[in-house]
Amino acid sequence: MKKSISYWSFVGKSMFEAMELAKDAGFDGIELTLDAQGDLTMDTSKAQLTALRDKADEVGICLPSVASGLYWTWSFTSEDPEERKRAHDVALKELECAKCLGADTILVVPGSVAVEFVPERPVVPYDVAYGRALEEMKKLAPVAEELRVAIGIENVWNQMLLSPLELRDFIDKIASPYVGSYFDVGNVMFSGFPEHWIRILGSRIRKVHFKDYRRSPGGLNCFTDILTGDVDWKEVRQALLDIGYDGWVTGEMIPQYRQGCDQQIYNTSASIGRVLEGKL
Repeated sequence: MKKSISYWSFVGKSMFEAMELAKDAGFDGIELTLDAQGDLTMDTSKAQLTALRDKADEVGICLPSVASGLYWTWSFTSEDPEERKRAHDVALKELECAKCLGADTILVVPGSVAVEFVPERPVVPYDVAYGRALEEMKKLAPVAEELRVAIGIENVWNQMLLSPLELRDFIDKIASPYVGSYFDVGNVMFSGFPEHWIRILGSRIRKVHFKDYRRSPGGLNCFTDILTGDVDWKEVRQALLDIGYDGWVTGEMIPQYRQGCDQQIYNTSASIGRVLEGKL
């Protein structure tokens, strides 16, 4: 397995600067993110994408995947058809960016029933949200197949696709080799065990996010640095080995350091390294 880190883990760094820091910290790759502002947005040109890829080549770091936080602004499951179209456009832009950057996977949030950290979002009935999400993923699948860039559906705190069995069946209904799971280890800790999810999702897993989580007292503030929470990293590693996963694991850290913020990048690299090497 190869280790990467999400651009969201960095504080006050451009993507160009983050690539250099990630490389120095020992990462093999960095996951770039499509956001409202910054070096990668809905308005980023192919020339700008080429500059990012050239920088990665210069630094000697891979760009294995692209994520986006814009799905919390525009949802595939919204009551508003125009908003659903905007979410679709975000996914198309992600796919385009990934293709230009040489990434083989994008992270997609398939929608939501409700979002704890975006309380202003209206609640969507579960069956309605499920149907809309499935319809939208089926629309995107042919585009992903044409570009040969996989869509990784992330398990997130969206009050839907709440079990590995449900996510497995959702992916199977789409029936595309280019739609799978972007599995996040920390995100399932509030209600389950990541090793169970890994074995059930199996070969459907395209990419993996690493972060840790403390079950008590719970909530968004309980995400923490790798090896400092309640994830059983020995079991997670073994589960990944059991399903034959040999791809990228990406640290997706919430910046928490009040001083020396770059130290979190180095610590994350060392912690992921210990997990992958089985030195626990």
